[in-house]
Amino acid sequence: MAARSTETMVTFRRPFSLSTLDAPQPAGTYLLVIEEEDIDGLSFLAFRRTATLLQVPAQQTGPTAKPRGGYQMYPVDAAEFEAARRADQASL
Repeated sequence: MAARSTETMVTFRRPFSLSTLDAPQPAGTYLLVIEEEDIDGLSFLAFRRTATLLQVPAQQTGPTAKPRGGYQMYPVDAAEFEAARRADQASL
């Protein structure tokens, strides 16, 4: 079974929230990764999405936390992410 990943940079002009994220995210550019696998048994090549992941800056905790420059990947619902992206673009 073949698999593929597609990486896309997505820019939000306003802060946004998604149900799987711990907190609202600031405006900025984010890496979106879509993972897919091929569908066996078809007479043509087709893929099914297996994961949609969003890379966000690592959360810093504690009163003396300093930015470390790390990132975390969160699984996100593709439809919810697309709705947030469209809402951001509509606000221009």
